[in-house]
Amino acid sequence: MGFFYKTKETTFKTKGDFLSFARSLNFNYLGSKNKLKRFKENETFANVIQPSREQIVSSNFELKGRWASHFGNAHPIVLELGCGKGEYTVALAKRYPEKNFIGIDIKGARFWRGAKSAIAEDLHNVAFLRTQIELIDLLFGKHEVAEIWITFPDPQIKYKRTKHRLTNKAFLEKYAAILEPNGLVNLKTDSEFMHGYTLGLLQGLNLEIVYSNHDIYKNHGSPKEVIEIQTFYENQYLKEDKPITYIQFKVR
Repeated sequence: MGFFYKTKETTFKTKGDFLSFARSLNFNYLGSKNKLKRFKENETFANVIQPSREQIVSSNFELKGRWASHFGNAHPIVLELGCGKGEYTVALAKRYPEKNFIGIDIKGARFWRGAKSAIAEDLHNVAFLRTQIELIDLLFGKHEVAEIWITFPDPQIKYKRTKHRLTNKAFLEKYAAILEPNGLVNLKTDSEFMHGYTLGLLQGLNLEIVYSNHDIYKNHGSPKEVIEIQTFYENQYLKEDKPITYIQFKVR
């Protein structure tokens, strides 16, 4: 007869199962604790901006149209949407000190790493904005943004998730509202679906495709900032020999 280990709501057949469950609880606890610590630390970072949704939708976000005041200069502004850990934002900022870079993500515990690295490396042309991307046209003024990067977004393959796809028509219109004339949008992804969907949409809307490549590491001529900057997950995809695609286009 085997032994059973019980919690209030769960029964385990082996000691190993119980210990695995206990370890997962501890991991989740430590993860939550680390998130809270990062949220608190973000509040002390001068390069992290965290407006409330109410502040944004009521048109009370003071930096809209005035981002030059945050950076202390009128250099071109480049956005990374869904920036995750901020690896691309920070790497671009180091490569192009004559531009200002803003990583945007709703998950502050993720971009904490990028914000902390930027401070440690004394990068004054980097900021991180904690907000939902669908509010982007309420956060930047007309023609205030020079360029947008969308790196490895969730392709939102299911039809009912189309409205969340970062290159759908509604999002392209939001980008057009804030980009300067001839402003560029860059899409880098491992999703062939996202690549094909975006190409088809751009062609259907008669928008200019500046550059397109379905496998940037196996074709010559890819822009240096596309192949020389790699995120953690991108490196994982490359180890799996997964093609990385890239499109650069205009929305106006």
